[in-house]
Amino acid sequence: MTATKPQSMLREASRQVIAGGSAGLVEICLMHPLDVVKTRFQIQRGTTDPTSYKSLGHCFRTIFQSEGVFGFYKGILPPILAETPKRAVKFFTFEQYKKLLNLTPLSPGVALSAAGLGSGLTEALVINPFEVVKVSLQANRDSFKEQPSSFAQARRIIKSDGFGLRGLNKGLTSTLGRHGVFNMIYFGFYFNVKDAIPTNPDPTLEFLRKFTIGLLSGTISSCVNIPFDVAKSRIQGPQPVPGEIKYRTCFQTMALVYREEGYLALYKGLVPKIMRLGPGKKKKIPRVNIEIIVILTSVTPVAADKAGEESD
Repeated sequence: MTATKPQSMLREASRQVIAGGSAGLVEICLMHPLDVVKTRFQIQRGTTDPTSYKSLGHCFRTIFQSEGVFGFYKGILPPILAETPKRAVKFFTFEQYKKLLNLTPLSPGVALSAAGLGSGLTEALVINPFEVVKVSLQANRDSFKEQPSSFAQARRIIKSDGFGLRGLNKGLTSTLGRHGVFNMIYFGFYFNVKDAIPTNPDPTLEFLRKFTIGLLSGTISSCVNIPFDVAKSRIQGPQPVPGEIKYRTCFQTMALVYREEGYLALYKGLVPKIMRLGPGKKKKIPRVNIEIIVILTSVTPVAADKAGEESD
């Protein structure tokens, strides 16, 4: 029986990674244009620049007119390459942190929130180099044909700045904050609210209950972690003066953005970020799309419920 449990956990982990990776790949292909728009808003400093985007619609129109349809898919390869290892690390580390925290006197809700924080921090270490390449490509306003490939861009970054915090791992502290804070709030909020609202015997209504809680959890988490996202984009994107590093660390960048542009600048890109959480949520959702849409909230209710049951 002891030999069966690890095998069962391995099968479950493999299933989660494969299913999550497949759904994540579809999500990236569908939602990457919103990610490009989000990054463009986050790296622009003020609206006085004639090349700045005035609104969400203006940004979409400008990119389409000057860069074409493929302009919305700049930097798509790095997140595709990172998707499966990211989810594998997230699943495995969450389970390990959860086991360790179950040995402490923490309540299940707090323990799961802390496990989410730990898994988010670990996940950030894996994906940060991919994020650096992605953001640098998304910030490029040249036509898609003139843009370097992801591998050429990575080689260029490594050649000029190396692998460290000024090169392929710049913005690491902001990425740690973005993923750690998101997962911590998501897990804590999701389980506390889910336990407070009674389950519904009707399968459709029960799914809608979990989906709504998951969507709300993702929205709140996004609102809280967006300043880390802005700081990450500023550090990993092009600096205002070539050759001069203005945005260096996470909190230094946040303070600088707040001082020069106001607190609302720390929430740039929030609308497209939230739009990725639940597209078409007001429409009837076909059953085949359920997993794909729920995955946009970062953690599926099914996987989250399983984790909660094991921690009780």
